[in-house]
Amino acid sequence: MNSQVEAFKSALQSNPPTTTTTPQQAKRLTSFAHGGGCGCKVEPTELKRILMNVPKLGPHPNLLVGLENGDDAAVFQINGDQALVFTNDFQTPLVDDPYIYGCAAASNALSDVYAMGGTPIMATAIAGFPIHDVKTEALQEIMRGAIDICARAGVPLAGGHTIENPQPIFGLAVAGTIHPKRIKTNSGSRPGDKVIITKPLGIGILASAFRIDQLHHDDYQTFVEAITEINTAGTWLGDIPEVHGLTDVTGFGLAGHLMEMAEGARTRIVIDSDRVPLYPAAEALAREGVFPGGAYRNMAAYNTSLSFAEDWDIDRQLIFTDPQTNGGLLLTVAPHAADDILQQLHEHGCVESAIIGEVIADENDWQSRVLFR
Repeated sequence: MNSQVEAFKSALQSNPPTTTTTPQQAKRLTSFAHGGGCGCKVEPTELKRILMNVPKLGPHPNLLVGLENGDDAAVFQINGDQALVFTNDFQTPLVDDPYIYGCAAASNALSDVYAMGGTPIMATAIAGFPIHDVKTEALQEIMRGAIDICARAGVPLAGGHTIENPQPIFGLAVAGTIHPKRIKTNSGSRPGDKVIITKPLGIGILASAFRIDQLHHDDYQTFVEAITEINTAGTWLGDIPEVHGLTDVTGFGLAGHLMEMAEGARTRIVIDSDRVPLYPAAEALAREGVFPGGAYRNMAAYNTSLSFAEDWDIDRQLIFTDPQTNGGLLLTVAPHAADDILQQLHEHGCVESAIIGEVIADENDWQSRVLFR
């Protein structure tokens, strides 16, 4: 498997960033989109308003996970030993290289199943394109990227549905399996748990720099590797009883997904910000104020539930609301098992995984759900 991953990385590195107009591609893919990757998600407050009157849990007794806590996927019990994990996820272009776009969209969609502790078994494509403005070869490259990612994950890409659309959109509907008693949700955290993240933050910042041609080539390669890395660790994390809560960090940023975990578990979470891994280029760009619009929208949506140190400026705060595309897994684990699980993640290839905080009991006199210190 490691040799396949290295070969895949070499193939990615042979594709330089596409930032100029060519005869084969009349417009940059990113120029069609109002936002890129998971940064194109509906603003959290508006999404909450839309879903306000939607039933939280259907009447079917086999629906184990539905809308109730905004989990990454739905789970439906088939029998005593099997449950179906189902999700769909699509996005607008984060990069101009169509192959990388397909890889990133597929990796991000598969992550929803891994974030439940499941194993993806099949996928179909969801696609919409401005057919007359994007060359056929580019569309084929998007599909090829998705097929390659699914092949790496051992998942057949078995078909799909395509429409004509003014903005390019691409993603997957993914089905997976899990044991009904091993489901991991974003609401399982317990006071005393340690919080672990498996990838650095800053993907949205790097994407913004790319869009304005301020991302250096080496940093672009780091960016590409991040958005195409598959979160396969979620499957074996699902088998560990000491893993209590599990999700992935995507469009709502680290702060938003932490808040969902804290609200779902009726707890609070304290983050040691100096222990949160950041992509070096993203940290430098943040000091220059390079952020996607999604970081500001997330901050506006969640600011009443977040607390930051008084001496922090807005740029430091926005790092934690930066929307991630195919970001890392975010898990809460029993304190006695945290170091061992962290070591296993490092051995699995998640070498930048880090323990970044802890879950504490809900205190009535503390208004914020998540504290960054």
